[in-house]
Amino acid sequence: MTPDYVERYARHLVLKDIGGPGQNKLRDAKVLIIGAGGLGAPAALYLAAAGIGTLGLMDDDRVSLSNLQRQVLFTSDDVGRPKTQAAASRLRALNPDTDFALHQGRFDESQKGILTGYDLVLDGTDNFTARFAINAACHRLGKPLVSGAAIGFEGQLACFHSHKGQTPCYRCLVPTMPHEGDTCESIGVIGALTGIIGSMMALEAIKIITGAGDPLYGRLMIFDGLAGSGRTLGLPKDPACPVCSA
Repeated sequence: MTPDYVERYARHLVLKDIGGPGQNKLRDAKVLIIGAGGLGAPAALYLAAAGIGTLGLMDDDRVSLSNLQRQVLFTSDDVGRPKTQAAASRLRALNPDTDFALHQGRFDESQKGILTGYDLVLDGTDNFTARFAINAACHRLGKPLVSGAAIGFEGQLACFHSHKGQTPCYRCLVPTMPHEGDTCESIGVIGALTGIIGSMMALEAIKIITGAGDPLYGRLMIFDGLAGSGRTLGLPKDPACPVCSA
């Protein structure tokens, strides 16, 4: 640990649940964020700041003016740029210790091989087709998955690691493809909510990597931004799950 390293991560190093060993685990970790939007943007900021060794960013979109209300990773000057490139530029300026791997495109079943190079996946996508494909790939490859969602004033968050039956998978929560009804584009989302859920996704990722605390495995956290309240529900395994059942 160089003097600059110690100074940069000083607030982690004095935490009894992180310390030097935990910071070294963060430095050695390889994390993939799929979806560099409302959830992925704040998650990426906090994971890069935390000293993640390699941060992968996957998205097929370009920055638009309507993104800036919630995707605080980007600036007005980024409008029109691919989100992965704009994100990497900002994150490198935040923390040059982190290496970045850019994957331009939308995740589907054919791209599951990308996950093999990572220890952990964060799903910040906004459609169930991608969510189902990410969950199936994480299950088959044994990758822990942190999944978040936000719409209107309500957000939710859960963690999964179903490869060896450790936890339920995302399909235990959503067994069949829902109708793609209300979306952020059609009914809106408060920008600060995506910051809350995205930051909590980063927190869960840090807990999983370092072994600190109790990640949201087998639990679903629901946050009501209008009421300023939250609740956590148990999420049992579905014995008829099409992905993780025996």
